[in-house]
Amino acid sequence: MTPPSPEPAPTAPAPSLTEVESHGVDRIPDAERSATPFDLFRLAFGGANTFSTCVLGAFPILFGLSFWQGLAATVLGVVVGALILCPMAVFGPVNGTNNAVSSSAHLGVHGRVVGSFLSLLTAVAFFSISVWSSGDALVGGAHRLFGLPRGDLTYAVAYALFAGLVLAVCVYGFRFMLFVNKIAVTSATLLFVVGVFAFAGDFDASYAGVFTDSADAATQSLFWPSFIGAALIVLSNPVSFGAFLGDWSRYIPAATPRRRVIGAAFLSQLATLLPFVFGLGTASIIAAKAPDYVDPAAPDFVGGLLAISPGWFFLPVCLLALIGGMSTGTTSLYGTGLDFSSVFPRLSRVQATVLVGVVSIGFIFVGRFALDLVQSISTFATMIITCTTPWMVVMMLGFYTRRGWYDPDALQVFNRRQRGGRYWFAHGWNWRGMTAWWVSALLGVLFTNIPGQFVGPLGDLANGVDIGLPLSLAVAAVLYLALLRFFPEPRAVYGPQGARLARTVDVPVPPITGPGKDTDEGPLSEPSATLRA
Repeated sequence: MTPPSPEPAPTAPAPSLTEVESHGVDRIPDAERSATPFDLFRLAFGGANTFSTCVLGAFPILFGLSFWQGLAATVLGVVVGALILCPMAVFGPVNGTNNAVSSSAHLGVHGRVVGSFLSLLTAVAFFSISVWSSGDALVGGAHRLFGLPRGDLTYAVAYALFAGLVLAVCVYGFRFMLFVNKIAVTSATLLFVVGVFAFAGDFDASYAGVFTDSADAATQSLFWPSFIGAALIVLSNPVSFGAFLGDWSRYIPAATPRRRVIGAAFLSQLATLLPFVFGLGTASIIAAKAPDYVDPAAPDFVGGLLAISPGWFFLPVCLLALIGGMSTGTTSLYGTGLDFSSVFPRLSRVQATVLVGVVSIGFIFVGRFALDLVQSISTFATMIITCTTPWMVVMMLGFYTRRGWYDPDALQVFNRRQRGGRYWFAHGWNWRGMTAWWVSALLGVLFTNIPGQFVGPLGDLANGVDIGLPLSLAVAAVLYLALLRFFPEPRAVYGPQGARLARTVDVPVPPITGPGKDTDEGPLSEPSATLRA
């Protein structure tokens, strides 16, 4: 007689939207994991299906490319970025926590602060982009519709109100953010489709840019640096989600097939071609009809878009700015507040979210009123992906060499202010992963070449082409695997199936000691569940 199948673990009822989320970066209990890969798709796509992505989509035109050249750079950036990003989605379901905490397994209990620092930079940058672009569009649309004055005070009030609204959603937490994104994905997509009809009559795919046959030799020599620079700006958008995917996927049950989780993350980024191409196409119209708005010295994509828009599209522009900006802002800010509550244990998730939000708002005002906005965005975005991508490489190769096996209790040692465990390595630092990260990130920065904005000390060695990112990718992969081979890690970090592509050494694992959760099971807990292949 076949024994009856075990009953699935009961699932707790989902909390209400207005109930403030209680979880920090502690492991989400299995009974509370009710999210699906489609929810992950909605959050990742909703966070990029916005007006700020349109602004990034305009950069190929600002860099002087033609429409078709810009489209090629955009597709290249989105596809490569999506391929780099999508494996980062699996850490959340496996470990039930965010990606910075999961990085403890590869960078060490203390080394996980690298992920927290990178997520902070990313959050500040993309939260700022969302507030800038949405605030500019709201003020510009209100000016055209109702005659609202467009002074610095008006923009400052719009930025402050919009940033405060985003911050409020992040304080309520994951469920409220998911609700906002459910609305944003559908409504923003419909508004972009309406926008296609609004600008279809003015669009001309033959827009030639500055790199024409008649251009002088000096201009022609800038084509590849401009093309690669534009592709990197686009690529920064999907890569920017690398530190955040675990914030959302941690609510997905651990038994969910990993191909579905990875596929949801990949497709979410391919779908962003909609706002990217919308920004590219409208920027080419602006360059042809109102070229003053795409002057490299003082570009104003939002102003140019309003200048070429038919009157009936002003209200949709305002709605798109409001809805899309909420989506981008919340997905950027939520995860960093979540992570900082573990880096600074005296702060709750809500307190950490408010603190990071206030700092970000300060950066928004400085960047908008005291710095060159476009240069700030492009330089900051390029630096972020140059430093974040090698960290992601270490994480993904670490997942592969560990066969997806992790000890969830040992991952929480830092958050509980404890010591020891499988991932203690050398006083809380795994110098193998740390070395692979900082060496490759440093080389990437040294070889970065953003014409007219930032050129690293070695940036001219490739005839002006920015090879910083591909170099940092390759160095991170080769160096990390070499270090794992020549300087083996403890056997205990690899779990029952052993290592893949790496050697191990039998050394004792220090017991987990100190404040936090006490365990009666000894220093080593049971292995976490892994996703089904």
